[in-house]
Order: sequence, then C-alpha cells, then structure tokens
Amino acid sequence: MSSTRPSGSEPGHDVVIVGGGVAGLAAAWRTARRGLSVAVVDPAPGSGATHAAAGMLAPVSEVTYTEEPLLRLGLASLATWPAFRAELEDESGAELDYRTEGTLEVARGTDDMAVLDDLAAFERTLGLRVERLTGRECRSFEPMLSPSVRGGLLARDDAWVDPRRLVRALLTAFEKAGGTLVAERAAGIVLPGRGSPSVRLTSGGTVPAGRIVVAAGSWSAALLPGLPVRPVKGQILRLRGPRGFLTRCVRGLVHGSPAYLVPRGDGEIVLGATSEELGYDARVTAGGVYELLRDARELVPGLTELELAETAVGFRPGTPDNLPLIGPTGPPGVLAATGHGRNGVLLAPVTAEAVAALLTGGAVPEAALSCDPGRFHS
Repeated sequence: MSSTRPSGSEPGHDVVIVGGGVAGLAAAWRTARRGLSVAVVDPAPGSGATHAAAGMLAPVSEVTYTEEPLLRLGLASLATWPAFRAELEDESGAELDYRTEGTLEVARGTDDMAVLDDLAAFERTLGLRVERLTGRECRSFEPMLSPSVRGGLLARDDAWVDPRRLVRALLTAFEKAGGTLVAERAAGIVLPGRGSPSVRLTSGGTVPAGRIVVAAGSWSAALLPGLPVRPVKGQILRLRGPRGFLTRCVRGLVHGSPAYLVPRGDGEIVLGATSEELGYDARVTAGGVYELLRDARELVPGLTELELAETAVGFRPGTPDNLPLIGPTGPPGVLAATGHGRNGVLLAPVTAEAVAALLTGGAVPEAALSCDPGRFHS
C-alpha cells in the first residue's frame, strides 16, 4: 500500500478519512472504487475497537425495545453483507471467516427464560424470524451447553465475521483501488476561512483534502469538539480450543446478566463483553475477567478447560441515541462516520455506501438517513 509519512504539506486528495477502523476502511474502499483520490490517516489501522470486536452481525438477537431505527439500519446492512463479503474477498484474495449459522440465545434459569419469551414476542411484532427452543433442543444444536440451560431462541438470520481478517482484507482492497495510507496520528482538522480543509498530523505535517471524513471512533470528538460521541469500555477475552467446540454464536442470560460466545473457524472463541462508562480506562480488571468467565461457565461449563489466549479492552463509540453519525457535521467539507457503538462491524457496508454516496452525489441508503448528525443540532 502507498504509505506517506509527511514532514510538511503533502499533495492533496479528493477525500481524507481520519480513522482506519472497519467503518473508515470500508468507506475508503468504496469511495476509492468510485474514482476519487482517497487517503486514510491512521498510525495502526484496525487496532482500536475493531481489534477487540467479536464481529457479530446480529440485528435480530441484539434488538432492544427502544431502538427500532437502529434495528432497521442493522437489517438493511445485514442484507448487503453477502454481496459486500463476496466483492471484498474477490478483490482482496482473502477469506473473512464469514459464518451464517445464526445466533442461539439461551437462558440459564426460569426468570431468564421469561425475559427471552418477552423478547421473542416483541421480535415477532417486528416481523423478525425467531424460533422458541426447549433446553433439549438447544443442546441438540450445541452439545457443550450446560444441562441446566432452560431453553432459548434461534435467530437463523444472524451471522458473524472475523473483524481482524476483515481489516486486513479492506486494507488490501483499498490499496488495489489506489488508496493511500498515511501512517500517522491526526492531531486536528484545519478549517480555513477560504479553501479546502486539511488534517493536521502530530508530526507537524498536514494532509490537504477536498473533503474530510471523521471516522475516528470514540476519539472523533477530539477532532470535532461538540460531536456527541463518548467511549464505552468493553473488556473481552479470547479462548483457544478445538475446532467445533461451538458451531454458532451463543448469547445467554445468566441471572439477568448477558454474555456471548463467538466461535472462529480456527477454534478460537471470543467471550464478551463488559459495558462500562469509565472513559478511556484501558485496564483489564480481575473483576471484569471473573464476571465474563463466571457467566459463560454457567452456559458452557467446558470452556474452563480452554486456554485463555488473550484479554483486551476496546472503546465503543457511543452516541446519546445509539445511532451512528453519518453525514455533514457543520464545518464545510467535513463529514462524520462514527458513533457505531457495538455495531461497527455489522454497519460497515451501509456506512460505506452512505459515505460514498455523500461524497459522489449518489443516493444515500434510506435506512441511513436517520443517522444524519443534524438530529443533535438545536
């Protein structure tokens, strides 16, 4: 990939995207494919929230009672994932470990099952496809589940993907589309009274741009003060076991506490995740690890025999209404593509299409219109 490390002002690009997470890279790839000159500014693409993410593409099993616009956005993006995956694998030559076996939601106790039954009734009012299962039926799908699991739901339309493979594929495809990686950290955005904006680098250099897209995740507000994005800490574990230990994504309720386990094709199992309003506290805590393992063990007792291969912390970019910010932010020539919360990987295709459309004068996907940052302007 073309990589620049400016010591002064560099030649401008049609578009400079600040942030090389999954949203920024997907938008960069799609925009470069439409013929624009695109640069991504990030010292280590994919090392933030994307690196810690489990990669669930699960709008059905993650639905909540107050977030129907987010559900519509997630369903719209999920519908485009097969084509997005096929194009990306074809252009990058990489395999994403994309899985479509669905999500098995299970309940540890009677009260937990009552919560799932209420959720299933709500999902059906929205036209979502979910199947009620007994405990025995749950174990027929996943034999490693505890005999004490009372029952569950099967969301067949959910999927998942390996975010780390996804980042590598996006970087390769972006390179092949003519994109440039500026492997430095952005220090700010320069908004001159006249002319085009530029990105100021911590090295002191600048990257001029026709337009700028801020896709810096939870750090976006540091570049655009007043942008309503905050960090939501998540601790996550990676276990190493035999292939086939689990065959689908398992989400569970244990005495009211949620947990999930996401298997990879190589035997890795991602276990998560906490949700903590602690700012940029990057510590992996004993309490966080204990709670994740405690609840997951109630669902899948055998996981305590697996290797604990990695602990990590990610900072999800949260917004007040949990919808992302995709569109003009106020300053001329500056767009946002941030605030994806726990759904960054799921929403990558629809975000990429929306950003590319905004930059080239195309039609923005209808479901993404609710993400206009202007909804927070007085």
